[in-house]
Amino acid sequence: MPGIMRVLLLITIALVATSYASVPETEECYLNVKDNCDSRLKVDTGLAHCDAKYGAFDKVEKDLQRFTNSLIHRSFDFLLLATHYADHIKNRPGFEKLFRGLSDQLWEDGIDTIKYITSRGGRMNLNNIEPEVSTDKSNLELYELHSIGKALDIEKKLAAKVFELHKQASGRTDEHHDAEVAHHLEEKFMEKQRDTIRTLAGHAKDLNSIMSSADSSLGLYLFDNYLQE
Repeated sequence: MPGIMRVLLLITIALVATSYASVPETEECYLNVKDNCDSRLKVDTGLAHCDAKYGAFDKVEKDLQRFTNSLIHRSFDFLLLATHYADHIKNRPGFEKLFRGLSDQLWEDGIDTIKYITSRGGRMNLNNIEPEVSTDKSNLELYELHSIGKALDIEKKLAAKVFELHKQASGRTDEHHDAEVAHHLEEKFMEKQRDTIRTLAGHAKDLNSIMSSADSSLGLYLFDNYLQE
């Protein structure tokens, strides 16, 4: 009886081995992956669609790159304004604080947008720059009211770019509709830009009244102290 059991066991092992041997090597997953990886050492021939892109992100990627570069360059504009008021000649720590805060905010927004682009499978191109973002430092050495007006114009232009991107991402065609991009712009930019524009517009109105008063120098000093709070 043990002899018969041994024979049956040997037959079973032989059948299992035959079944494994009948699977062609070309159908083995490991060999597929190995061949693909080996080929990619020479040329990228596989996994063409294994990325994080979906929706219509390809349609807005370049515009997002340009917008991000605008954020970064405008951040430096505000930084130059801040340093202009931080020296011993102007000595306006309140204005310096205001413009440095605006600079920091745009810098953080730029970094966050770079992260967002890469999270959607894209890449950041720092050379994709709009001509208007070039900075002329002489245009930023301004008097207080002029600098507030300059800052308000910058923020409005950036808000307009967000609206344009949102309109593009909200297109109702399959080619351009990307609800996730539209949602990101709404959540990360629109409300914040609304508040910043409202604040700067208020500063411009108040400062204009101060500069029109009889003792504008005292009013300007007090306004600068207010900005420091």
